[in-house]
Amino acid sequence: MKLFNCVVVLILATVALPSPAVAQSSRLNLLIITVDDMSADSLGAFGCKLADTSPHVDQLAAESLRFTMAHVQVGNCMPSRNVMWSGRYPHNNGVEGFYQVKNPVYPVLCDLMKQAGYLTAIRHKVSHSTPYSPYNWDINLDVASDGSRPHTKDVASYGVSTRQGIDAAREQNKPFCLIINIADPHKPFFAEGNRGQTIADPHVPSRTFTAEEVPVPGFLFDDPVVRRELAHYYSSVRRADDAVGHILAALQASGQADNTLVMFLSDHGMPLPFAKTQLYHHSTHTPLMIRWPGVTRPGHVDDQHMVSAVDFTPTLLDIFGIDHPAGIDGRSFAPLLQGKSQSDRDVVFKEYNENAGGSRDPMRAVQTPHYLYVFNPWSNGERVMATATSGTSTYRRMAELAQVDDAIRFRHDLYQHRTLEELFDVQQDPDCLHNLLDSPEHQAVASRLRGQLENWMTLTKDPMLPVFQQRHDARFREAYILRKEAEAAARRVSSRSGNGKGSPNAGGKASRKKAAVATKQAPGGHQDLISLNLPASATAGQPFVIRVEHHLTTAHTDQLLQVTIKQGSLQTRLERRVVTISGEGVAEIHFDLPAAITDNQISIAAFVGEEFQKNLQHVQSQSIAVTERQK
Repeated sequence: MKLFNCVVVLILATVALPSPAVAQSSRLNLLIITVDDMSADSLGAFGCKLADTSPHVDQLAAESLRFTMAHVQVGNCMPSRNVMWSGRYPHNNGVEGFYQVKNPVYPVLCDLMKQAGYLTAIRHKVSHSTPYSPYNWDINLDVASDGSRPHTKDVASYGVSTRQGIDAAREQNKPFCLIINIADPHKPFFAEGNRGQTIADPHVPSRTFTAEEVPVPGFLFDDPVVRRELAHYYSSVRRADDAVGHILAALQASGQADNTLVMFLSDHGMPLPFAKTQLYHHSTHTPLMIRWPGVTRPGHVDDQHMVSAVDFTPTLLDIFGIDHPAGIDGRSFAPLLQGKSQSDRDVVFKEYNENAGGSRDPMRAVQTPHYLYVFNPWSNGERVMATATSGTSTYRRMAELAQVDDAIRFRHDLYQHRTLEELFDVQQDPDCLHNLLDSPEHQAVASRLRGQLENWMTLTKDPMLPVFQQRHDARFREAYILRKEAEAAARRVSSRSGNGKGSPNAGGKASRKKAAVATKQAPGGHQDLISLNLPASATAGQPFVIRVEHHLTTAHTDQLLQVTIKQGSLQTRLERRVVTISGEGVAEIHFDLPAAITDNQISIAAFVGEEFQKNLQHVQSQSIAVTERQK
């Protein structure tokens, strides 16, 4: 017995000894690369009309299987990303907006890959990629190995983060699952100020584009202001491509490129009107490509099958030999990667519920290769949709030209109010300009798509099914929307009281007769980084200027300042502006108030940081009275 014990001790000691050069696991690795707010047709491989926006992504496409009919479910970030990595539609995973779902009853990709023995790591969009945050990732790559936090627009840092994750997996002799989320071309665009002006930007892409050379998407309008903003956007697309180059170079240098499945996509379309926070074709069309060494055919294009974000997790689970958890809505398309075909791949279903400010404007949609049908129960002819793009220079120019141009007036009215139902021929009209719902020739199509949508809502237990079934009852629709708006408002109030989002502390200086401000901070934050300097009153239909005094130390480097203006007693978001601040100074933020303000009151909220959950400081004003404009 003593000899046996000695042998056991010797074996255990041998196993525990570190190897001088730890070998990387031989199992297949996973590298997911996402870009933020990029339309599919902004890339060369997906038909961009502007040359040279994406040389690195185009090279990856040449080595990958590319899907031309891939879509995400949702036109905004956190709900879209949670569909991808849960395999569940928003009404089933609970992440319908930008709020924490603390007790999900389902695992996500991070959990499933960890359970299968993978090291899991993520860079950027950390709080937007799981139901709640902080989540159980092995490594948060937002923090570099030396403890620093690289800037999200620093393209080289994405290669460093990739190498950091791969090295950590090698040290633990594990395969890796890395999700690297590039911050571009999300606002702020390269070298664009908060009023659309060109400003200095230290994070310069390898190529920039001019207003004169950029293409104008068909859902927008050709105008110098629009072109200038698009030049900033396309330059940011190129900067995202630079980051992809650094990521792939780090993978190649690691020696693991031939043993790593690479997946590339965008979370939704560009952050300009009629794309982001919508369900139109360009809102959800994603540039999906997958490189699976030895399996996918380099340069092959799948233009026969429709796949969508809800399918991503079940597909990856099949590839990596992991059992599907119960309750997944999506369907694996792994056979397509192996050169096979699948039936019933001729439709995708989409949904939108709530924006980042908690404004509730629910929509459902069904899209086939030929047609798109959209259901907008919030549309009552008066309610204005709170989108994420009303703070853009393009929108402000659209609102200005709507006063004098009939065609733009029509588009502006549609942007704000929409209509209950929309039907588009996306083969002939991918920009979704011509609503065919009243066309006699398309009534059979509309009826068929309504039936498909109702069947999907029934199968997935969508709580909005009764509203769709009674869509012609305006009172029923309105009662549902008001109920959902009240739930969202209650959630915002609960969030403020529960996570430091604005209990009424005294704070701020009394200059410009400014409104009282409540100041809160995230754990580890700072109370004195910013203070609001506000007018005591405002006038509807007039400019409203906010001055934010900032006092950043050298330890903070450049920071994002995110300022939101809200209206009414429910504090519904009107608009958000994002600017970069550093050191000591005053940031001046300009808003154009609409002609009608709910309850004749507004309030201002601001925070420092890229994500609210990790803000360094958050301030919230009390209500500011709004008077009507004198005619």
